[in-house]
Amino acid sequence: MKAKSYAVTSPDAPVDLYELERREPGKHDVEIRILYSGICHSDIHTARGDWGEIEYPCVPGHEIMGTVTRVGEGVTDFKPGDTVGVGVIVNSCQDCAACKSDYEQYCENGPTYTYSSKDPIDRTTTQGGYSDLIVTQEKFVVHVPESLDISKAAPLLCAGITMYSPLRHWNAGPGKKVGIIGLGGLGHMGVKYAKAMGAEVYVITSSPQKAEDAKKFGADGVIVSSDKDEMKRHSRFFDLLIDTIPVEHDLYPYLALLNLNSTIVLVGPINPMPGFHGGDLIDGRKAIAGSGIGSMKEVREMLEFSAEHQILPEVETVRMQDINEAWKKMQDGAMSHRFVIDVAASF
Repeated sequence: MKAKSYAVTSPDAPVDLYELERREPGKHDVEIRILYSGICHSDIHTARGDWGEIEYPCVPGHEIMGTVTRVGEGVTDFKPGDTVGVGVIVNSCQDCAACKSDYEQYCENGPTYTYSSKDPIDRTTTQGGYSDLIVTQEKFVVHVPESLDISKAAPLLCAGITMYSPLRHWNAGPGKKVGIIGLGGLGHMGVKYAKAMGAEVYVITSSPQKAEDAKKFGADGVIVSSDKDEMKRHSRFFDLLIDTIPVEHDLYPYLALLNLNSTIVLVGPINPMPGFHGGDLIDGRKAIAGSGIGSMKEVREMLEFSAEHQILPEVETVRMQDINEAWKKMQDGAMSHRFVIDVAASF
């Protein structure tokens, strides 16, 4: 069936109107009319070929909010009219140890991503949320709590879960000092979640002008990473650091901030990182770890937690026709919020 979308047709092409073909819902599929779609920096990296060659056209978007329009005969948890979300993955093998342990995002055979991935159902390339329609396996669709404003909630399904999952896993909470490195689309969500979990929260940023925003989001303090004296004053200060910087960078200044038996978790940089001295870890039994999005179980938990604490991202609403301009602003890097596309108003 035909769907309207905005797509990129080559690595240097603008995002433009494109008509695509969606499969009819199968036995375990849910058809969703997309209302809102968040814009993630991953959309740009993927579409521009920064992470390797992809098949074009590419319809990005993995932060999706919409309404169920049809369900397959085997679907038991959804019905037409339900408000639902779809995040970064839309399938996995469901048979490996990771999948059976509710960690589908780490599927040993590779998860199926919402766009630019091979769909195991019909072997086509998956196409994402910059579209008015999507068809997804029931297991990878989530109910959205009624109290969450869906015009703002879409980024919870990537930025939100990417921060919530490591904060939960590494036990952010009362008595813990948590540092969020970077105050962009990911970082500002980390501040909100860590604070709601009861931790003492600091933002570590290279942009002093973001201090006011950081405190507005709930940060107890702000550390400017270029201020060597300030960084030294916070030596061995943190129990947990979440690193959202999206490019390679030197970890040494941040390792010095970790307390005994503490961890820095990488969620932003997914390209090669510069080396570090083993002594920086041995001295204090420190650890470097990584975390990617979250499982479907964690996504559902995160949405309930967000509803309970009324945690939503800071967003700027745009239409499909504004995507190229939004991408440019994101690449300029001076943002502490997320863009959300009003899909329903765009076609």
